[in-house]
Amino acid sequence: MSRDQGRRRPERIGDLLPAAARQLGLDEEFRLARAMATWDAIVAERVPAAAGACRLTRLEGAVLVVEASHPIVAQELRLHAAELLEAFAAAPGGGRAGQLRVAVRHV
Repeated sequence: MSRDQGRRRPERIGDLLPAAARQLGLDEEFRLARAMATWDAIVAERVPAAAGACRLTRLEGAVLVVEASHPIVAQELRLHAAELLEAFAAAPGGGRAGQLRVAVRHV
């Protein structure tokens, strides 16, 4: 008898998380967490100067709500809004969004 008989094939944790989040009633939180990670990656690639200086805070229907640390970062994101929204729609963890709302986070 082979050593592998009776063993299940290993599954990737990333493939199991959506179902687990759904069972726990955390699907919206999981969706937001994935969208946030996707946003960070897109900004780092498309607008490197804004990487680490902004964050996706909410998804309101077709609107991405983003906080920026400084007015210049907010302006840069607004200038690249169409490109960022297009990349977000095409990304696996993203989704369709028709508007980017950027606010400066007052510390």
